Amino acid sequence: LTSLLSCTTNQARLTVSPRSSQLFNRESVSLSCEDDNSAGWTLRRNTTRETRTQCGAGWGKPAGSSCKISHVLPLDSGVYWCESREGATSNTISITVTGGSVILQSPVLPVMEGHDVTLHCKPKTPPSNLPAAFYKDGSLISTEPTGHMTIRHVSKSDEGLYKCHISRHGESPPSWISVSG
Repeated sequence: LTSLLSCTTNQARLTVSPRSSQLFNRESVSLSCEDDNSAGWTLRRNTTRETRTQCGAGWGKPAGSSCKISHVLPLDSGVYWCESREGATSNTISITVTGGSVILQSPVLPVMEGHDVTLHCKPKTPPSNLPAAFYKDGSLISTEPTGHMTIRHVSKSDEGLYKCHISRHGESPPSWISVSG
């Protein structure tokens, strides 16, 4: 019965703009619940301070099945998802807001096996194409002259915790990159 219900329930997909799991303090972000018939989805989140709170209840500005946060703060870091009135849920997106000066822009959704993925080590202040060191699971894997690193034909072995460092700017928070088959 459970599988039958999950087959007939509309599935929403949560998207985020900008497409990054890491954001700088005071940046703006929009989250949208997308499905085939734009059913009434509510955006919810879990943070260190709150559980299952919905957009508009002390955070964010709802607009239909979307939510805009004009000035994110580190307290907005957490897990976000869409939920229907019937209790169906979308994929989750983990967002980290840093007060630091470097972020790692990486995919918010799992990367398909065999596809390429590009990571961008971005400083808070321009220029945004500075040399950067990239780390996976704590080990240096690459130093790139323009702050962009592409992993070609990703496989399950590329899954892990990534971060980057820009000299005289600092280090990004870590981001988990997952690979789906």
